[in-house]
Amino acid sequence: MTKVRIATFNCENLFARYRFGQNVPAPMPEFSINDLSFDIHSTRSKRITGKAIKDIDADIVCLQEVENQPVLDRFNSEFLARSRNKRYRHRVLIDGNDPRHIDVAFLSRYPIKSIRSHRHDRNPANTAQAFSRDCVRVDIDVDGDVLTLYGNHFKSMIGGRRDTRARRVDQAERVHEILTEDWGPDFEGDFVVLGDLNDYPQRGDGTTTALGKLLDDDNLVNVNDRLPRDDRWTHYFARENEYRQLDYLLLSKQLDDASGNPVPERELRGLPWRADEVDTDRYDDVGHSSPKASDHVPLYVDVLVGEANA
Repeated sequence: MTKVRIATFNCENLFARYRFGQNVPAPMPEFSINDLSFDIHSTRSKRITGKAIKDIDADIVCLQEVENQPVLDRFNSEFLARSRNKRYRHRVLIDGNDPRHIDVAFLSRYPIKSIRSHRHDRNPANTAQAFSRDCVRVDIDVDGDVLTLYGNHFKSMIGGRRDTRARRVDQAERVHEILTEDWGPDFEGDFVVLGDLNDYPQRGDGTTTALGKLLDDDNLVNVNDRLPRDDRWTHYFARENEYRQLDYLLLSKQLDDASGNPVPERELRGLPWRADEVDTDRYDDVGHSSPKASDHVPLYVDVLVGEANA
C-alpha cells in the first residue's frame, strides 16, 4: 500500500493569452501562436499560487481554471520546479466547454494510465451539454495499484444560487450516474470525486443544495465533515464577506475506510488580507485584495492506495 496526498485547488484564472476584467478578452502582446512564446498572466499572483501548491506537497493535484496544456506545462516548470523526486512529471488537461477556456487539469507524480472526458455528455433534456467545463476521469498507477479521480468544475452561482441551481443538480446527478456505471450501485472501488462543485452543503438560506445526489449517498464521504464546522469552508466571497465550502474531496467509502477515515487540511496563507476572519499569517507579497494565490484555498487529504486489496 502507498500513502498518496490528493489535493484540489481552483487556482483562479491561470492564463497566458488573455486579460480578463475587460468586456472582451484581449490577446497579450507576448503571445505568438506560431512559437507559443508567452508569459503567464499576473505573475505576482501566480508565484503565490505556486507557493501554496508546493507547500501542500500533494502527489496529485486537480486544478480548476487553467487555460490550456502549454500554460499548465509552463506553470509547472516555472513556478513548481523543485527536486527531482518532487516534480509533477505527469500533466494533463482536456479542453472543456467553458467559453472563457477555464479547464480542469491534473498534476501527478505518478503515471497517468488513462483519461476519459465527459465534455460531450448531454443534459437530461438533451438541450445542452451536461457539464459547464467537464468531468474528467483519470486512472493513475500508484506503485501497481490504480487510483481513479474524477475532476469537476460545476456551474457557478453567478446569477444567484437559486437561479443557477438546476444546472448543478443535473451535473451532480450525471456524476452520480457515471460513478454507478463505473463502479456499480455500491461504488466498490478506490476513487475520489474532487473539484470546485460551486455549491455549499448548507441549506439555511432557503435553497436546498444542488449537490444532494452526491452528498447524501452513504457510499461517498465528504471528508470536510470531519473538520470543525467553522473550518470547512474553502472559498472566500469578498462581495458578501462569506466563507463557504465550494471545493470537495468525496472519497469512495471503500477508499475512506482503507485509509483510516482521514481528516483533510487546507492551506490558507495565499488568501488576500481582506479575508480578515482568517487568523493566520500570509505569504510574502500577498496584498489586501491582490496579489493572492486565489479566492479558493487548496484542500488536501492523505489516502492509502492498495490497502483494500492487501
